[in-house]
Amino acid sequence: MSSTPAPRPLSVAELDLDAPDGPVLGFRPAPGAPAVVPGDVYALVRLRGRPAATVVGTVPAGEDPAEVLAALARRRLAEAGMPRTDAERLAAARPPAPDTPTPPRTSVVVATRERPESLARALDSLLAQDHPDFELIVVDNAPRTTDTHELVTRKYAEYAGYADRVRYVREDTPGLATAHNTGLAAAEGAVVAFTDDDVIADPRWLSTLTAPFADDPGLGCVTGLILPARLGTPAQVLLESHGGFAKGFAPRLYDPAHPPADEPLFPFTAGSFGSGANMAFRADALRRAGGFDPATGTGTAARGGDDLYAFVAVLAAGFRLRYTSEALVWHHHRDTWQDLRNQAYGYGAGLTAYLTATLVRSPRLLPALLARLPRGLAYARTMTARRGETPEGGVPGEHGAKDHPWPASLSRLERRGMLYGPIGYAKARLRKADPR
Repeated sequence: MSSTPAPRPLSVAELDLDAPDGPVLGFRPAPGAPAVVPGDVYALVRLRGRPAATVVGTVPAGEDPAEVLAALARRRLAEAGMPRTDAERLAAARPPAPDTPTPPRTSVVVATRERPESLARALDSLLAQDHPDFELIVVDNAPRTTDTHELVTRKYAEYAGYADRVRYVREDTPGLATAHNTGLAAAEGAVVAFTDDDVIADPRWLSTLTAPFADDPGLGCVTGLILPARLGTPAQVLLESHGGFAKGFAPRLYDPAHPPADEPLFPFTAGSFGSGANMAFRADALRRAGGFDPATGTGTAARGGDDLYAFVAVLAAGFRLRYTSEALVWHHHRDTWQDLRNQAYGYGAGLTAYLTATLVRSPRLLPALLARLPRGLAYARTMTARRGETPEGGVPGEHGAKDHPWPASLSRLERRGMLYGPIGYAKARLRKADPR
């Protein structure tokens, strides 16, 4: 990697507080994570169940990790200006009101390829959702074996009694966007949610992700919070230290009729809107926008960008996009250095591939993109720049805190990916046109 000491592993946990300065209601390992041990611990802080912040602390042997982390959490929440009066405290931590709108019928699409163990873990969490009306569609993408088919049709349909809720769909053309379009075509719900086979969904994930659609007919997309399920390898820690997949805890509404003043590149900074492992669309809005571009995404020469393309396509069609941290999934980051290299290159390629796809399929957006291009190039260079060195033993703090330096080799890979992205997209389009 570099001469900088490798990041230490961290335990991952959940800490629930009664209020920003209140007592501990609960403490446990994150779903899918091993038991918390003395040493560095990364914790999601909840306020009566609602995600509010993350903290990282060192728990000495023999001390109560809940109390050590709670002290850090109270300071973090105070610094963030969380309310402290009795009335404000209750308002901040109050559970959802009884008149919260009922989420619309939803189809959950999980595209997968040859990862039955990971898929089973994800499906177990999805079937435990508190959403009142949903179906699960597993899209088996270009399978080499029958493992996924057997898992879904036997464990989750025949033997577990889920035949009316879980459906298996096969899609032989490789590519995540193609698999998602297949799921969209099969979906019966008014809302279609997408997640990955390497997540564990919070029990309220689907309800909180889809309820906003009931209140806002102009809402086309909702995205949610993605946190790491494990931080056991240097690659996992480094990825999370530089932002991971999370977009913070502040709710955001992106409206094409009222572009956000703090995002001059809007809507072309689609990476700030959310990530493909945690997104939902109004089905009619996504279909009207043309669905996902099948020449983007993992499994194609473009390497990625399918989710970014869909976000911009829905916004360009006039729909709003909302981000909420209450819709939470825990993501199992890839754990090797080579995985991180592949991700760095894929992020760069996916970024420019999605921009190319947007212009190819929506050329009317070209003037807006050209007007933003100088700032966009500066932004891309900043995004991939090598960060400064940090003292030995740093750990990831808040998302994007960059407590570990991002190796120059990964910055170079991202930039090489950006140069390749349009080429990869063109290759993918040619292969779609001539699948031989």
